[in-house]
Amino acid sequence: MRRATSPTAISLRCATSPEWVPTVLADFDTFLVDHAACERKASATGMLFVVRYPDRPALIGPLIDFAREELEHFHEVWKIVSARGLQLRRDRPDDYARALLEGARHGRDERLLDRLLIAGILEARGCERFGLLSNALEEEELHEFYRDLVRADARHQRLFFDLAREYFDDDIVRERSEVLLELEADIVTRLPVRPALY
Repeated sequence: MRRATSPTAISLRCATSPEWVPTVLADFDTFLVDHAACERKASATGMLFVVRYPDRPALIGPLIDFAREELEHFHEVWKIVSARGLQLRRDRPDDYARALLEGARHGRDERLLDRLLIAGILEARGCERFGLLSNALEEEELHEFYRDLVRADARHQRLFFDLAREYFDDDIVRERSEVLLELEADIVTRLPVRPALY
């Protein structure tokens, strides 16, 4: 079995269900369309930080770069979607992301910290799942594409946690990340498995 590189650096509190990969492979077209939407939303999230926190200069450059890279990933997935004769779809509610974002506190600083950590956790879960998928894909081009995404998401998760430490003490980041990682594990274990990234 092929191994994906750069395993998740954030210690997720639960592993993805063994049912996830077979579910994705059984309806890979649906997964691809969902994956494209996730990459587009990730790019938009990077720019949302730039727009909402112009007074936090340490965020601006790195998150512009992040948004551009995620937009490029969206373009790459769109090319795969298009080559398979599929179409993108309108946004649909994502129960996983919605439940995780509901855990973000109010208050400008508190919300900034929580949103950075949640973004890092999203990237960590994506990193884990892209690795699982890369290992399972037989088509070499797709295997390599998802292996590259493992590396990218490993960098991205570290980026968001490093940015959190730019503005908040390590102890505060660690304490809050524990809370959000426990929340994420609860969400993952109670949501149904489906052919989607999250």
